[in-house]
Amino acid sequence: MQRSQPQHFRNRLLTPIQYVKGVGPKLAKLFEKKGIRTVEDALYFLPRCYEDRRHLKKISELKVGKKETGFGEILLSGVAFYQNKRRRVFEAVVGDGSGTITLKWFRGNERYLRDRFKKGRKLIFSGEVRWFNYQREIHHPDVEVVEGDVEKDYLNFKRIVPIYSETEGLYQRTLRRLMKTILDGYADELSSPIPQEIIERQDLIHFSEAFRRVHFPPEGESIDRLNLQRSDGHRRIIFDEFFFLELGLALRKRGVALETGISFKAEGALAQKLLNLLSFKLTRAQQRVLSEIQADLEKAHPMNRLIQGDVGSGKTIVALLTCLHVIECGYQAAIMAPTEVLAEQHFLNLYRWLEPLGVQVALLTSNVKGMGREDLYQQIRDGDVQLVIGTHAVIQEAVAFHRLGLAIIDEQHKFGVIQRALLKKKGENPDVLVMTATPIPRTLAMTIYGDLDVSIIDEMPPGRMPVETKVFPESGRAKVYRMVEEEVRKGRQAFIVYPLVEESEKLDLKDATRMAGHLKKDVFPEFQIGLLHGRMKSDEKESVMMEFKEGKIQVLVSTTVVEVGIDIPNASVMVVEHAERFGLSQLHQLRGRIGRGHYPSKCILLAQYRSSEEAKFRLRAMERTTDGFKIAEEDLEIRGPGEFFGIRQSGLPDFRVAHILRDTAILIEARKEAFRLVQEDPGLVQPSHAGLKQALIKRWEGRMELATIG
Repeated sequence: MQRSQPQHFRNRLLTPIQYVKGVGPKLAKLFEKKGIRTVEDALYFLPRCYEDRRHLKKISELKVGKKETGFGEILLSGVAFYQNKRRRVFEAVVGDGSGTITLKWFRGNERYLRDRFKKGRKLIFSGEVRWFNYQREIHHPDVEVVEGDVEKDYLNFKRIVPIYSETEGLYQRTLRRLMKTILDGYADELSSPIPQEIIERQDLIHFSEAFRRVHFPPEGESIDRLNLQRSDGHRRIIFDEFFFLELGLALRKRGVALETGISFKAEGALAQKLLNLLSFKLTRAQQRVLSEIQADLEKAHPMNRLIQGDVGSGKTIVALLTCLHVIECGYQAAIMAPTEVLAEQHFLNLYRWLEPLGVQVALLTSNVKGMGREDLYQQIRDGDVQLVIGTHAVIQEAVAFHRLGLAIIDEQHKFGVIQRALLKKKGENPDVLVMTATPIPRTLAMTIYGDLDVSIIDEMPPGRMPVETKVFPESGRAKVYRMVEEEVRKGRQAFIVYPLVEESEKLDLKDATRMAGHLKKDVFPEFQIGLLHGRMKSDEKESVMMEFKEGKIQVLVSTTVVEVGIDIPNASVMVVEHAERFGLSQLHQLRGRIGRGHYPSKCILLAQYRSSEEAKFRLRAMERTTDGFKIAEEDLEIRGPGEFFGIRQSGLPDFRVAHILRDTAILIEARKEAFRLVQEDPGLVQPSHAGLKQALIKRWEGRMELATIG
């Protein structure tokens, strides 16, 4: 069937890129590699940086230690050998009559480099100028081959020039030419329905003008502000993305506030009985958070609250006291955890506290099968079970509650918004409490949890011992084993954590199963060694954990199943093998398994120093601080928001341009404006807000149940 031509597209921004003049099917495939399928995608494909080509310097004027841009002709190119001919480096010597400079590539496709950088070709090059063997050079420069008359080429010279992310076959000059065509033909189609009073209050430029300026900056634009993505054009586009995110969150928060919920008014007798049984007192932070939760519970609309607290800060007891408040009012509560190990650990801990109170608690995971499962389903339906603790099994269709009043989600970031919504649907607008031991930087909490009220347990229980963290290379393994042995001989216990369960053909990594055997036979023959991993059956895992808790196992070899929820006060040392393979937040969670007793503790990170600079930075951060919030900030800085918190699975719109860390100031302003607008016009019914509904639905693409508007 013949495909439609561009004029047949009612929304011209959705015109497939191949129908743009000068593109065609071949270039369209290259654009697709960059995620560009439509005209709108292309307009949002902003330059990654900019070069000032208003006045090109001569090669003799390029300064060592600075990022410079030059122009010249290739005088010589080919492979040079270094380090006794062990290292091949592709080089191009470029000259312009005033001097020469060497461009070097230490990696890359040699055939491609030979083909592209032939003697006699003219090129623009950019990068940091270095000094080596009395000669200036640039390593892995940004390079653009030049054809035609430089003096008359006003798209690529005599101006601040946009530099785009390339793919082979789609180079800067082609990209600029096509971007110019797209801007000239389609930029006027770009519009944003953000109300004029917000535009004026925030001093924002016109939406389509922002794209023109960002792609081809006008005379007088600051190159520094452009490269920092701080120009007026960048600010306008970023504000737009943040505004529609926060508008959706504001509407969802308002929607929850408008729902009729359950007002839980209890005397607190059950909670007080538990407090009388505890061998410790609540911290001031725990008491403050409990009073915030209690105020929510008594309101006639559903609670939607997030508890943040570092590893070991005591979130579980706060959650349990909340459950007891709801159970005392004749309702059920459910706690959903991301792993069976964590669900089982919660069950074992809470069961011992709840049994003396006469509260019926049950564990529901995929391991509960057959008649046992059907029987448990019936007890939950009849209301005989007052607290259900489980994994994703809790939100299966077959599970029906008698009167679910409270849904608690532990380690919320391991779940998506969909799971949160499914658990909520198990009752009639139950209160929702989500918990995380991964501290969330404020800026990220404003996006992912922008519709929740946030409580922070920012105080550790007294007696928590500091944990000293040290990074060791492979050569320090014998010393690490001696440190473990010393702790065990003092009567303490140890964790040794591996990234894999079993040996892998693809990855040269140590695995828990083989190493457990090796440690038992060759390293610690006098000690009792246990093995724990996610593939074990539930009763096997429970048995191993119980033996470790009782001190029958002295060294527990495991995978990251011990990351959350395992409480062994006697464990004072943890070794993490291949620590360079783990993220910062995960390392911090693992470290939280020790230092829970009265003994100084050590976390030892065994790392392969072939690891990347990023991995080394992570490990140094672990040595520097035990503050979960600082760790989270650094992790967010390294990995970016999407990877840090799985934003794609969180149900939020993707950002094409905005960056949570870099653009915090704009995010705060956009949030302020969005929440103010929803307060003034909760249904978006004012004539000036007519376009907001459509734009909002388009941005969120049905990813989340927004409050009904209009």
